[in-house]
Amino acid sequence: MAYTNALSAYKETRIRTASPGQLIVMLYDEAVKQLDKGLELLSLNKSNKQDPSRIEVIGKAIIKARDIVTELMVSLDFEQGGEIAQNLFALYTWFNKELLEAHIAMDIARIGAVKNQLADLRSAWVDIAVKTNSENRPVEGVNIAG
Repeated sequence: MAYTNALSAYKETRIRTASPGQLIVMLYDEAVKQLDKGLELLSLNKSNKQDPSRIEVIGKAIIKARDIVTELMVSLDFEQGGEIAQNLFALYTWFNKELLEAHIAMDIARIGAVKNQLADLRSAWVDIAVKTNSENRPVEGVNIAG
C-alpha cells in the first residue's frame, strides 16, 4: 500500500514539475504504451483462441490511445504553431480515424502503423523538449563573494 502511494506521489510530482514539452512526450509515451499493450493482446487473440476478456482490454487500450491523441489535438496552439500545428492537427485526426476503424476491425497492421508514427513523433518531441529545456535553463555562475 505504501509503495503504491509513493509511486502515485512520484508520478504526480513528475507531471506537475514537467515542462510543456516534457508533458507532450509523456502523452506520446503513454499512447505508444497503450497501443503496444493492445497489439500484444491482439496478437495473442489472433494466434490463440479468442478470449472475450482480452477483447475488452484491447478495446480499452485503443480508446485510451485515442483519448491521448485527442488531448494532443486540443493542446495545439494554432497562433504560434501555424502550419506545423495545422499539419499535426490533420495527422492527429487521421490517427483517431485509423484507430477507430482498426478497433472495429481489430486490425493489427493499422494499429501498428499509427503506433510507429506516434513513436516517430515522440522522438522528435524529445529533441524539442531537450533543446527547449537547455535554452530556458538559467545560467548559474560561481559565487566568488566567499
